[in-house]
Amino acid sequence: MASIWRYLLAGLGLAALLVGILAVVYLTAPRSSHSAGPDISRTKNTDNGLFVASFLPERGVVRPGQLQSWLLTLKTKSGAPVEGAAIAISGGMPLHSHGLPTSPQATDYLGDGRYRIEGIKFTMSGWWQLHFAISATAGSDTVLFNVVL
Repeated sequence: MASIWRYLLAGLGLAALLVGILAVVYLTAPRSSHSAGPDISRTKNTDNGLFVASFLPERGVVRPGQLQSWLLTLKTKSGAPVEGAAIAISGGMPLHSHGLPTSPQATDYLGDGRYRIEGIKFTMSGWWQLHFAISATAGSDTVLFNVVL
C-alpha cells in the first residue's frame, strides 16, 4: 500500500512541476502587437521617412455608407508643406479580402500641404485600410492609414 501512495505523490509532484513550468512560460512569453488592434493614428511618418502625413475626415465625422471627403496633409520632416504632389489611393478591408467600393481621388490642393481626397465610402463597420502612394519633388513614398468603424 505504501508504494501506491509513493507513486501517487510522485505523480502529483510531477503534475505540479509541469503546471509551474507552463505558468512561467505563459507569463514570460512576448505579447504580439496584433492583439491590440491596428494602428489607428491619424499622423505618421511615411514608410521611407520622406514625409509626415496626416489623414482626417473633412467634416470631422465618419459615416458608413456615405460618400465623404478626407484631408491628407503632407509635410516634409522639417515641417514645410509638400506642394504639387501626385497622390494615388487604394485600399480595402484586409479581414474581408476586398477593396474599396469606390475609387478615391486627390481632387484639390488646398494650400499648406493639404489635399482633398474625395470619393471615400466605407460600406460597413470594421477595419479599413487606405494606402497612399505619394510622388513629390523630394521623392516617392507611401503611407498606410487604418480606419476602424
